[in-house]
Amino acid sequence: MGSGTTLPTNDTDPFSHDVLENPLPLHAALRDAGPVVHLSTYDVYAFARYEQVHAALVDWQDFQSAAGVGLSNFRYEKPWRPPSLLLEADPPRHDAPRRVLSKIIGPRSLRRLREQWFTDAEHLVEQVLAGGAEFDVVASLATVFPLRVFPDAVGIGKEGRENLLPYGDFAFNAFGPHNDLVAQGAPRIAELSAWLNAQCAREALTDGGFGAQIWAAADRGDITPEQAPLIVRSLLTAGVDTTVHGLSAALYGFATHPEQWQRLREQPPLARVAFDEAVRWESPVQTFFRTATVDVRVGDHVVPEGKKILMFLGAANRDPRRWDDPDAFDLSRDPSGHVGFGMGLHQCVGQHVARLEAEALLTALARRVRTIELAGPTARHHNNTLRAWESIPVRVRVG
Repeated sequence: MGSGTTLPTNDTDPFSHDVLENPLPLHAALRDAGPVVHLSTYDVYAFARYEQVHAALVDWQDFQSAAGVGLSNFRYEKPWRPPSLLLEADPPRHDAPRRVLSKIIGPRSLRRLREQWFTDAEHLVEQVLAGGAEFDVVASLATVFPLRVFPDAVGIGKEGRENLLPYGDFAFNAFGPHNDLVAQGAPRIAELSAWLNAQCAREALTDGGFGAQIWAAADRGDITPEQAPLIVRSLLTAGVDTTVHGLSAALYGFATHPEQWQRLREQPPLARVAFDEAVRWESPVQTFFRTATVDVRVGDHVVPEGKKILMFLGAANRDPRRWDDPDAFDLSRDPSGHVGFGMGLHQCVGQHVARLEAEALLTALARRVRTIELAGPTARHHNNTLRAWESIPVRVRVG
């Protein structure tokens, strides 16, 4: 690592399996090196401190998303699918789709789903607990609940929902380099894409769901008929994996911090705080790229126009310059301001959906479960973008 006026460099591959298994040492090294670090493996510039990550997220003019939020630069490379109108677009192309979707899945619109989702969560928890005191929270709760309630809300059929996770897994892997993780998913992506695209058609969606409301916006002229299926696709792509891993992070936090579980049981309204703290602490979405539209000065250095910037959201969310005791999972903390959902214009439009799902499931679990602890070794699921769990076996006491 360099210092002073020499641009710090690091030759670590942030998408290597060692880093994906445990990114924290790299995050600390990048934060300590300075506000911007050159990653020589990919010739990109890294922001790992909260101040620079937050600044890049809110400055869409200098740090564009339209050239892709992955390593691939859409200025020179053709994307593997039509770019997202929300994630991979900037104003003015981004504005109408964002406006339409924000209204459809905003807090006010979600009120009608609250009672049903809380009931669904109660039923799922009862079902899981009836199977015994030991189970895997990833397979039994964190995966099952989003796959049950979210596709219903969007309005897609029951058949084929198991395709959502591998499609989303590939999409998030594709933001990184063409490594073994991308190669593993490549053989099925044509089949999965065909299935997903079919779910986005008007005739495939049930009346009244998020998808049908998006098509109704096209009928009103708020968006074009060509934009409608791409907006539905964005919901289905980003709306499941991220919530699954956010819920897994929360449940892992509670299984390893029993005092925080007792705090939630004593104060059930903390369920939402708990989810945001888990998103800060584990950061299910670890990284996103931007592209410099001009030469941008960062501290003593300049990021050249056209270069990719890798924002380490997970590192920013544990930056001791921003957070007290950042490595602690702590429900007494105010986690607002974390960048786990992004920030600014491109902030996650579905974050309110994820929060409601988490509130429902955590509240139902806290009502029935007295203690929760790890019952065996945990396992990570590696993804180029996501901090994900494969398995979290737990043992609970009910009462």
